[in-house]
Amino acid sequence: MATKIRLQRNGRKSYAFYSIVIADVRAPRDGKFTEKIGTYNPNTNPATVDLNFERALHWVMCGAQPTDTVRNILSKEGVYMKKHLLGGVAKGAFTEAEAEAKFEAWKNNKQSGLVTLKAKLDEAKKAEAKARLEAEKKVNEEIAKKVAEKKAAEAAAKAEAEAANTPAEEVPATEATAEA
Repeated sequence: MATKIRLQRNGRKSYAFYSIVIADVRAPRDGKFTEKIGTYNPNTNPATVDLNFERALHWVMCGAQPTDTVRNILSKEGVYMKKHLLGGVAKGAFTEAEAEAKFEAWKNNKQSGLVTLKAKLDEAKKAEAKARLEAEKKVNEEIAKKVAEKKAAEAAAKAEAEAANTPAEEVPATEATAEA
C-alpha cells in the first residue's frame, strides 16, 4: 500500500486548521487515514506545529511520501535531519552517540535562533508601542495648547466685556457722589 503523509483540513471557513495524517494515496483529502501524527495551525504567528516526532520518523523511514507542505514542516521539526543522521550511522560514517550529539547541537542551534527571533520581534513591538505613545503625547500637548489658548482668549474677552460694563456703572455712581 502506497502511503502519504499529508494534511487533513479542519476548522471553519477562512480559518483552516490541519491534522498531519498518514493516509493511503487513493483516499480523499479529508477521508480515511491510517494514523494521525500531529497538528498544524497556520493561523498563529509563527505557525504552531504539534508533532509526534517518533512516529513521524518511523513513517518517513518506512518510505511514506510527504506532500510539499508536510515535507517543509517535517524538515523544520528535524525529522529529515534525524533520518539523514541515521543513514550515516547505517553506513558506518559515525556512531549513534555521535549522531545523537549532532542532532542535539542542531536542535539547540535552531532553538537559540528562534529565541533571538522572538526577542527581536518583541523588541520591535515595544519600540513601535513607544513610538505610538510619543506621537500620542505630542498630539495631546498640541490639543492642550489649543485649549489653553482658547480659554485664555475667552477669559480675555470676558475680562474685556466686564471692563466695558464696569466703568459705565461706576460713572453714574461717581457722578452721584460728586453731586451730593
